Amino acid sequence: MPQVTAGRQAGLTLIEVMVSMLILAVGLLGAAAIQLNALKYTDSSMMTSQASFIAYDMLDRIRANPDASYAVSSLQGITATAGSTAARDVDLYDFKNNINNFAATDGSGSIVVNNRVVTITIGWGDKRADDATTANAPTRTFVLTSRVGTDPVVTP
Repeated sequence: MPQVTAGRQAGLTLIEVMVSMLILAVGLLGAAAIQLNALKYTDSSMMTSQASFIAYDMLDRIRANPDASYAVSSLQGITATAGSTAARDVDLYDFKNNINNFAATDGSGSIVVNNRVVTITIGWGDKRADDATTANAPTRTFVLTSRVGTDPVVTP
């Protein structure tokens, strides 16, 4: 029979096991929180990218048809329908439809034309990124400003 000396420990105590389980649990909860935040911010950045695509698409359409008047103060000001035949009306209908598909009822959009400088603004509610409810969702905004033509050359 093996002899056990009186002052020597032969295994782990229950307290040591409980402390190690507590440290492991806190670490796992921290990892879960980091994963949840990463998912939340990934969705928010995807929405910003989508707004960017919509704005650049509209800017390209304006550059393709620079003589038309594209100034619109809000999406409600766009009265074009799916059956429109004028290029400007089709472009504005697509702009409104893209924003509505992207942001549903939280979406907003405007186009400001000042001489040859065009500013396109798209807004949407980002409920997921800010842990907000539908009633008080903060609005995120993407603004694109660009010149659509060149100034005529003035000769002295």
